Amino acid sequence: MTVPYRPLPQDLSDVRYEHGPDSHPRPGVPRGTTTAWQLDAEAYPGTDRTVWTHVPAGLDPDRPAAVAVFNDGWWYLDPDGDVRGAVVLDNLVACGALPPTIGVFVDPGVCDGPRPKNRNVEYDAADDRYARCLVDEVLARVGREHRLSDDPADAVVVGGSSGGNAAFTAAWHRPDRFGQAVCFLASFAQMPGGNPYPRLLADGARRPVRWFLQAAHRDLGWNRPECNWFAENLRVAAALAESGHDVRLVVGDGGHSPQHAGVLLPDALRWALGPCT
Repeated sequence: MTVPYRPLPQDLSDVRYEHGPDSHPRPGVPRGTTTAWQLDAEAYPGTDRTVWTHVPAGLDPDRPAAVAVFNDGWWYLDPDGDVRGAVVLDNLVACGALPPTIGVFVDPGVCDGPRPKNRNVEYDAADDRYARCLVDEVLARVGREHRLSDDPADAVVVGGSSGGNAAFTAAWHRPDRFGQAVCFLASFAQMPGGNPYPRLLADGARRPVRWFLQAAHRDLGWNRPECNWFAENLRVAAALAESGHDVRLVVGDGGHSPQHAGVLLPDALRWALGPCT
């Protein structure tokens, strides 16, 4: 395969990538159906969250569907935003680049009190609580309404920033459910107690998971010895490679923004769930 020549941008911080055709509604591609619902998660008592289930057009109810779970649900679903998850799924399923795939877009919890957003509590932790929430509560409910494949090769969890932490951690704890994780600009640098994954991988911990990571040259703290988002993503990618995991690392320009992630999403999903994986 020959990749067309493109000059490297000289300004590393203020770079915007152009979305490809899979990130725009295509004429003739039927739109799937998106349904919103609320979840009072048992894993996080006192919280409430919105979940959107996106079902591709023409889904065969008798055929087990693949599933793509997106953290920060609305940010990744918004058709006018940077990522446009449902638009991408519709296009890729329609052309056969993905198997029939249900998208599940999960917002972080909100609660009463002085800190109503529960996002960092859920996403930055290294324990298995968020994984249990996704598998035992979110996907269990979706599975009561739609037939989902139980093969982890047919499931990917996606997230960015702290949502990238959550995607990595969910697959780490539940490789029986998520065979792939897509982590954009993961905030490993701000995990309480530090980023655990380079050490765990160096100590021999392995998971039957395929990992897609994105890092940015001008991510938060890019030139600091500590709390360096760019460096921590590189450390995780290196540890995965050194431990024999299947890892794809994409390094781009720009800062801590979902814009490049949105451009990469179609290819990340092809890599995760496509027929050539």
